[in-house]
Amino acid sequence: MVGRAAQSGDSRRRLLSSGICLGVLTCAVFATSMVRAESLPEALVKAYQTNPQINAERARQRATDENVPQALAGYRPQVAASLSAGLQAVRDQLPGNVIQTATLKPWQIGLTVTQTLFNGFKTANSVRVAELQVQSGREALRNVGQGVLLDAVTAYTNVLANQSLVEAQRANVAFLRETQGITQKRLNAGDVTPTDTAQAEARLNRGLADLNAAEVNLAISQATYAQVIGNAPAQLQPAQTVDRFGPRTREDAIGLAFREHPAVTAAGFDVDVASTTIRVAEGSLMPNVTVQGSVSRSRDSDPTLGTFGTDQASIIGQVTQPIYDGGTAASQTRQAKEVAAQSRLVLDQVRNQAKTAAVSAWVANEGAKIAVAASESEVKAATVALAGVQKEAAGGQRTTVDVLNSQQDLITAKARLIGAQRDRVVASYTLLSAIGRLDVKTLNLNTPDYLPEVHYHQVRDAWHGLRTPSGQ
Repeated sequence: MVGRAAQSGDSRRRLLSSGICLGVLTCAVFATSMVRAESLPEALVKAYQTNPQINAERARQRATDENVPQALAGYRPQVAASLSAGLQAVRDQLPGNVIQTATLKPWQIGLTVTQTLFNGFKTANSVRVAELQVQSGREALRNVGQGVLLDAVTAYTNVLANQSLVEAQRANVAFLRETQGITQKRLNAGDVTPTDTAQAEARLNRGLADLNAAEVNLAISQATYAQVIGNAPAQLQPAQTVDRFGPRTREDAIGLAFREHPAVTAAGFDVDVASTTIRVAEGSLMPNVTVQGSVSRSRDSDPTLGTFGTDQASIIGQVTQPIYDGGTAASQTRQAKEVAAQSRLVLDQVRNQAKTAAVSAWVANEGAKIAVAASESEVKAATVALAGVQKEAAGGQRTTVDVLNSQQDLITAKARLIGAQRDRVVASYTLLSAIGRLDVKTLNLNTPDYLPEVHYHQVRDAWHGLRTPSGQ
């Protein structure tokens, strides 16, 4: 009777397996015909183009570009026009107590042009500071771009992993449900005790809880995917690693992080900004030389004046030497020196952080390779073990709980393999980010690279205009 029950169970399992495979194949064909599968590079392109975080950083960089024309304005003349007009009531008392009144309408128009010839090199140094700020901002933008792309990779692989976990848990629930049914029939036939059916029911309920948890995690990862990528995930293709773009050794990873990571290069530009700011502050202690030209015309209708109008033109040169300003310039100079010292220390700190991140990413990537290989072997061994336990249970050598434990070992191994495969992909991209090469150009993504220098050259030498290059 046990043999017939086992044969019946094997037949049901084969039928159920065939039905599941047929259903999965049908759904896959239908999904392929309806929605084209999205690959990881395509998802990265969408994130690079539409992610609000990176677009906000690009807008910040365009605003930083405007510091340069503002600094260059110190080389250019300042032109001001003036116009005054009004009514003036006049009451004159003449000899003999004669009172004369009049309503006058005086007006004046003028134009003044002021040109700075020398201001202690403040303009030149201010332009240098603005240009260095632009360079630092570009590196900060590149760093944000790396973070967005890594977030996109993480969101993509999380959805893939959670989808696989949901399918694995569904298969586990189907197996446990079938096991419970077989155990119930064997109980009715007197082959097992009620304890076996209780154990099978308990494992089924645990499987249902695990399936629910996997479905919750999938829904959360799908929401995160939509936030980072810009659209809800549909059918996703398996993700591939990017080891071909990474460093060959750990020493190479550290060296590249020191030289190319955008956080390090941005901190280097910040040191230059702080050092140049010292010279800007010192310029306040030096003389200023300006030349001013002006023309004006005024008219006055007062009949008591000898003239009714005046036309003037003048050119005036002026030299101003600060002697004492209460200590403001001296304090600003000392402050700038301290800021420069701070920026050098920050650069050392960022370099150390880059080294630590590179080493961590390298070790994690190498460890992920080992974890995948070990998990694959574990799944194979657990599959063989489950098949053996099932055969032994059919021969009466194993109990129901042995089968349930072996199935639990298999589903745990599959979950570990899914997580290891996900970590393997993320680790390869993390290593690429740690050396500063997680960008559109390195990944060869099918999208134009955002070039911040285009906007910079559009506004650098602009003398006027309120509209941005985008027309706003």
